[in-house]
Amino acid sequence: MSAMRNVIFKGLLTDQDIYLFKEGNHFKLYEKLGSHLGELDGVSGTFFAVWAPNAARVSVVGDFNGWNPDSHILGVRWDSSGIWEGFIPGITNGALYKYHIISNKLGYTVQKADPFAFRSETPPKTASVVWDLRYSWQDSDWLSTRGVHNSLSSPISMYEVHAGSWRRTPEEDNRSLTYRELGDSLSEYMRDIGFTHVEFLPIMEHPFYGSWGYQTTGYFTPSSRFGSPQDFMYLVDALHKKNIGVILDWVPSHFPSDQHGLVYFDGTHLFEHADMRKGFHPDWNSYIFNYGRNEVRSFLISSAMFWMDKYHVDGIRVDAVASILYLDYSRKEGEWIPNEFGGRENLEAISFLKRLNEVIYGNYPDAITLAEESTAYPMVTRPTFAGGLGFGLKWNMGWMHDTLDYISKDPLYRKFHHGQLTFSIWYAFYENFVLSLSHDEVVYGKGSLLGKMPGDFWQKFANLRALFGYMFGHPGKKLLFMGDEFGQWNEWYHESSLDWHLLQYAPHKGLQEWVRELNYLYKNEKALYEIDFDRPGFEWIDFQDWESSVISFIRKGNSTSDIILVVSNFTPVQRNDYNLGVPRGGFWKEILNSDDERFGGASVNNAGGAEAKQISMQGRPFSLSLTLPGLSTIFLKSEG
Repeated sequence: MSAMRNVIFKGLLTDQDIYLFKEGNHFKLYEKLGSHLGELDGVSGTFFAVWAPNAARVSVVGDFNGWNPDSHILGVRWDSSGIWEGFIPGITNGALYKYHIISNKLGYTVQKADPFAFRSETPPKTASVVWDLRYSWQDSDWLSTRGVHNSLSSPISMYEVHAGSWRRTPEEDNRSLTYRELGDSLSEYMRDIGFTHVEFLPIMEHPFYGSWGYQTTGYFTPSSRFGSPQDFMYLVDALHKKNIGVILDWVPSHFPSDQHGLVYFDGTHLFEHADMRKGFHPDWNSYIFNYGRNEVRSFLISSAMFWMDKYHVDGIRVDAVASILYLDYSRKEGEWIPNEFGGRENLEAISFLKRLNEVIYGNYPDAITLAEESTAYPMVTRPTFAGGLGFGLKWNMGWMHDTLDYISKDPLYRKFHHGQLTFSIWYAFYENFVLSLSHDEVVYGKGSLLGKMPGDFWQKFANLRALFGYMFGHPGKKLLFMGDEFGQWNEWYHESSLDWHLLQYAPHKGLQEWVRELNYLYKNEKALYEIDFDRPGFEWIDFQDWESSVISFIRKGNSTSDIILVVSNFTPVQRNDYNLGVPRGGFWKEILNSDDERFGGASVNNAGGAEAKQISMQGRPFSLSLTLPGLSTIFLKSEG
């Protein structure tokens, strides 16, 4: 009886909440499930609610009751929802707790962290923390214009960041920066170097730091390693005040097997599939969500909505979409179950992804969703009403693989692989693509981007500058992983800071300056971003000069005055009097050149630009005679 007196069987959930939850259409479950500070009949305390339909008993244990499972037993709702709830007087902000679950199945007993907790103990500890999320936001100016910043016709240049290793404090035992320290230093750096958005590797709580956040246990919890929820809000706020958008990596594809997490939650496969041919990821030793279960869909979509609602984030990048879409992903014959039509597509997961995007854009039309999708699955970034998945953007993994393979080759042999440069344009407008050079390209023995470049010391930097120039000229939004912008030599390692000391050396400082100038050129020239996803924004000049390893193309904006010529020379040979046809006469100003001495180049240039002569070439009425520096990308703007 003492346990019953300690808990009042009263919760926050209404009948409508239960109806929507069971239907799979409750997208703000975080307002009702989990722990919530409040009052009942004038008494302060905390409401608790947890979904455990196959539990025989659920109690709340914590530092307030000596972790005694017999002290505070919750009541199960009468409506067959499987939700246990109750109000416990006297529990205040900061209290540690877990759910002690006795299962109906084989006497299974376990202590679980709260799936809806707003805060967690700092790993390796695993308790949930009762927490008040109130915060005084100061980003109203950003939110009022966010739709412009996230528009497909706006410049989007993302800087991918791992919060724990961007910068560390060697004078303080190499510790990571806190969220607040990141808020001050990262926002200033972002504003200086010109990226429009930061994309964080998952900051949701994860027990194993070496997973980089991709083994998530806290779908409503920023990792306590770097501070409190309000500290993370401060980071988002600081970035917004500098007009920097915030995108979070989000992992609905799988979750880890840690006992305090979601796996086997109430003694049954509640969040995951019971059949391991659908419920277990062989690659990551983790469990796959049951996308066909309505309550799980509500849980996941509520998580995505939560970060936009409570943390003002501007978008989510959905990890490993291919693994969600395909039942046979990374499985051999006989290790997977076909869908009802005998195919390999996960129909329940496809339905989930469509609904996810509909809900996000329906509630936050100025937000953005991105898919990391590595296959040719069709219409990833097309609206659901047209049969698409409904994402805003998709990483262009094909461009990344082809380009890095090409650029890593000795320039002597690049002419035999010229198609790797030009092939991406054949499919560039089938999706809304992001050109991504992400963390995945600089880990697991792949080496750094600078380390992939062939040639001597000077040529390595020249190659990388030429690559970045080509990337910023190519149609599509941009993403670059931290450290690549100044030429980190070492492969990224999550336990160490980036090698910021390299900036004392001119080649690294010059590369950083090149990326800064590319970002500012990109943001200031509409031709480079305004028509990224339609053919009228792009026009080849010459894609057939494989012998010289030179490509040239035009980028165009909505106005006829916005025309930029991009020329990349991927050999170390300077090419004089290189003739190209152009669509108009007059002066073409050289507005950026990767070989400029400011960036570490040899200062081979076109003396400010070139006058187009009325000599037809390559099917165009005018032509330019240019000097192309070796291993370079140059940009010229028509002033005609």
